[in-house]
Amino acid sequence: MLILASASKSRKKLLESSQIDFIQIPSNFDESIIKEEDISNLAVELSFQKAKSIANNIKDIDLPSDFDSDSLEVLGCDSIFEFKGRAFGKPVDKEEAFSRWKKMSGEFGVLHTGHTLLICNFDLASQMLTLRKTIKKTVSSKVYFSKLEDSEIKKYVDSLEPLYCAGGFALEGIGGKYIEMIEGCFSNVMGLSLPWLRNELFKEFVSH
Repeated sequence: MLILASASKSRKKLLESSQIDFIQIPSNFDESIIKEEDISNLAVELSFQKAKSIANNIKDIDLPSDFDSDSLEVLGCDSIFEFKGRAFGKPVDKEEAFSRWKKMSGEFGVLHTGHTLLICNFDLASQMLTLRKTIKKTVSSKVYFSKLEDSEIKKYVDSLEPLYCAGGFALEGIGGKYIEMIEGCFSNVMGLSLPWLRNELFKEFVSH
């Protein structure tokens, strides 16, 4: 059974549309305690801490009543947008979102999503989890933005969508029409590289 250690609606939708069985349990890990200058490393470290937080607290989690698996996989993800060497998380307010989009208009940035997959043995009776393997990877995709008028930026910011997204945009939402091109994994820009996940799960459970 796969546990998605995230409250993200877009990651949830990606897994559902791919027909991957999972349960979603948000991690309450405090991201502010991690200090890392390298953006790619920061993304994967945050993903690891989120996954580890769920694994460490498995006894306090209400698993589905029909859960009977002897294995458990915990998936942690964290996305950070890099623009001209700076890390852009979620804008704090509409003013910051507008300012960012003024800079990003007609330019490109890189969306880094850190992925951590904890492969564990699980004893349902004792609720004991034993870690077998930790798989970590940052997947990066280059995102090219359209050249926008100020009125378009204001309308988008007024929708409030940018305030809830890493980098201030959502490919799967209103912001999708402002993205010209993506180099790299498409689903990664929505917060989860499905090809990476499929490959790792295949190697672990099918190819053996």
